[in-house]
Amino acid sequence: MRYWLGEIVYIGSLYKDRATIHVRAMSGPADSIEIQNVVASTGIGQELDLEALADDLPGADFNPDNFPGLVYRTQDPKAAALIFRSGKIVCTGAKSIDDVHDALGIIFDKLRELQIPVDDDPEITVQNIVSSADLGHNLNLNALAIGLGLEDVEYEPEQFPGLVYRMDKPKVVILLFGSGKIVITGGKQTDDAATAVEEIVERIDALGLLG
Repeated sequence: MRYWLGEIVYIGSLYKDRATIHVRAMSGPADSIEIQNVVASTGIGQELDLEALADDLPGADFNPDNFPGLVYRTQDPKAAALIFRSGKIVCTGAKSIDDVHDALGIIFDKLRELQIPVDDDPEITVQNIVSSADLGHNLNLNALAIGLGLEDVEYEPEQFPGLVYRMDKPKVVILLFGSGKIVITGGKQTDDAATAVEEIVERIDALGLLG
């Protein structure tokens, strides 16, 4: 539970910040979906000297006492690349899959400029797409915890105000809040969030708990 709680607190905080900024009329839950973060991984197939790279790459942040990887942030698009000694690179903070590819393209070019060999088209794998949405109705989380099936639900309101629901198809985790706001995490494709929203609305409606 500690892992999930830590992840939930982070996403919940991120979502709360976004919610204070975006106020708009929604025509339906699917129309309210916003991608909050895309996490993807790649690699260059060789070990890196991070100490030397930190010196040669302007703007790089490397503090091995706090984190084993070197952090390099791109501005357009906004994203952060976590570069590890093994040559593995994780991109986080992007708002779309296209932004992931653009940000990593910048990283690859920076490495090539430093005479570090990088393939022309390294494989990039999307690991997680985090999205938010608004169902437009208040939710009775106590009733949902029972109705959705206790085996698929984690709900401990004294620790965290949201209900955690694990969905099989698509294979994502949905955090539901009493306000009707939800966060979808674990998606691998951009349309996973829309499919998950449609599915959860149908399930809640079938239980008579929508609104």
